[in-house]
Amino acid sequence: MAGGGRREILSLYKSLLRESMKFPAYNYREYALRRVRDGFKAGKNITNEAEKQREVQAARESLDMIRRQVVIGHLYSPPNLVIEK
Repeated sequence: MAGGGRREILSLYKSLLRESMKFPAYNYREYALRRVRDGFKAGKNITNEAEKQREVQAARESLDMIRRQVVIGHLYSPPNLVIEK
């Protein structure tokens, strides 16, 4: 998994979206979803392999960070907002 094949990148994108949906707080959840979508949209035209690998590695690190933050978010979950009901 050193490269950035199309299937791997799509899997990473879906994993990031799935993990972002697990945030208990609405604002964090929407922010994470927006950042994931915008980041992948901005990087879709990258043709340089070295740059593509750097972006894939950064996305993997973001996935790990989101997973950690979701766990912390569940420890200190705020009450639901009116917009969430």
